[in-house]
Amino acid sequence: MRLDYNETWPAAQRAMMALEKAVHGSGLDWRVAELIKIRASQLNGCAYCLDMHLKDARALGEDQARLDLVAAWRDAECFNERERAALEWCESLTLLADTGAPDEAYDVVAAVFDAEEQVALTLAIVAINGWNRLNVGFRTPPGDYVSRHLLPSG
Repeated sequence: MRLDYNETWPAAQRAMMALEKAVHGSGLDWRVAELIKIRASQLNGCAYCLDMHLKDARALGEDQARLDLVAAWRDAECFNERERAALEWCESLTLLADTGAPDEAYDVVAAVFDAEEQVALTLAIVAINGWNRLNVGFRTPPGDYVSRHLLPSG
């Protein structure tokens, strides 16, 4: 690890957690949220965040077969229309320098998410990209994370 950003500047952690609190309070479906966190982390090469969000998704009851296919979501029929739109929007914003967030990607997300949901989804993508940059930049090692989520009942 290059440095522990939490210890070095605790205000950074608090700022990022404020973004997370807003996203969690938005009502964004947890499956969509975890899928975009996983996909952005794949694209950004963030091992720490991948470890965390794969563990969280499994703890929340996500199917391992779906998790195995996130990187190839376009060719996998197991993702529904909203999940596919969210994944496309996530890729567009994560790879912003290459994509410019094209109208086609926006039109897909706007067709299945209302305006408030679009903002929540976009903020979730902003947050995971921020976490990825902190953890990749400072080389936070993966592996020690233990999910705080319990399997949903019933």
